[in-house]
Amino acid sequence: MVSENDVNSSRNLDHCVLPTADLAVARRRLETLSFTVAPDAEHSFGTGNCCVFFKDGSYLEPLSRVDRKAAREAEKAGNVFVKRDGGFREKFGDDGFSAVVLGTGDADADHRRFVEAGISAGEPLSFSRPFRDSSGQEATASFRLAFAAPKDVDGHFFFTCQRLNLPSGGRDALETHPNGVTGTARIIMLATRPDTYAGFLERFSGASHDPVQGDRFDLPLGNAVLTVMTLERYKADFGLDRAAPHGQLDLAAIVFQCADIAGLRSHLSMQAVLFAEEDGRIIVPPAAGQGAVFVFEESSP
Repeated sequence: MVSENDVNSSRNLDHCVLPTADLAVARRRLETLSFTVAPDAEHSFGTGNCCVFFKDGSYLEPLSRVDRKAAREAEKAGNVFVKRDGGFREKFGDDGFSAVVLGTGDADADHRRFVEAGISAGEPLSFSRPFRDSSGQEATASFRLAFAAPKDVDGHFFFTCQRLNLPSGGRDALETHPNGVTGTARIIMLATRPDTYAGFLERFSGASHDPVQGDRFDLPLGNAVLTVMTLERYKADFGLDRAAPHGQLDLAAIVFQCADIAGLRSHLSMQAVLFAEEDGRIIVPPAAGQGAVFVFEESSP
C-alpha cells in the first residue's frame, strides 16, 4: 500500500517520462549506462514502460506504444496521457523527454487547483497495472493522475501522480545501480525567457521558486530542483548546445546524483559510450532509447 512518505510527497519529483520507439532499445541503452532496469510493464491503454527506480523515490519512465490500436482507441476516448504522448511524438519524434511528474496525495484536489488556476490540461486519469519486482513477485499498482500545461507549450506536459496502491517491498534491488546513481538532483528546462514559466511552475507544484536571475531560476522540490534557463546559460553551465530545440519550454536534461564518478567514467569508457566532462560532471548526450541529456554529478554515497 501507499506509505506515509508517498502521501506527503506533493512537492517531490515523482518521475520523468521519456518517450522511445522501442522498449528493447531503451533497455539496452540504459543497461549500457549501467542502470538497473525493471521488467517491462504494459498499460491497458496501449503504452508500456521499462522503468529505472531510484532510492530517493524518483524514477525514469521510458515509454513506448506497445499496442498502437489500443493507444489510438484511448486517444479517441479522451485519455489525456495517451493524447499528450501522441502529440509529443507527432511534433518531436519517438525519442525525447515529454513530461515532468510530481508526487501527490490527492490528484483530484490538484485537478481542481489546476482548473481554478487556468492550467489544467484535461480530465484526471485512473489506472492500474501489474508490477513485478526483481525477484519475480507480482502485484497490482494503481495510480491517479492530474494534468497541467502552460498554454503556449506545444508537446510537453506536466502532471501529478497519486500512488493509490503500490507494493511497499521488493524494490531494493531495482533501486541499486552499478553506476552509483542514487537519485535525481535536477531537471533542466530551456526557455528564451525563463521568467515566463515561473508562475506556471509555482501553480503546478505548489512550491515557490527562488529569485529569477534573468537567465535562469530554480524551483526547489523535496528531492530535486526544477531549473529553467536560457540556451546561452545552458551552454555556459554545461558546455552544451541544443541542436534541435523542442518547443517553447524544452525539457532538455536530467541531472543525477552519482556516488562514484570515477567508476562511472571507467565504465562508460569500457562501453565506448560518448561522453564529455564539465566542472567535474559527466555529460552523456541523447541517443536512441535515451531521450534527454544525462548529467552525472558527484554525491556522497
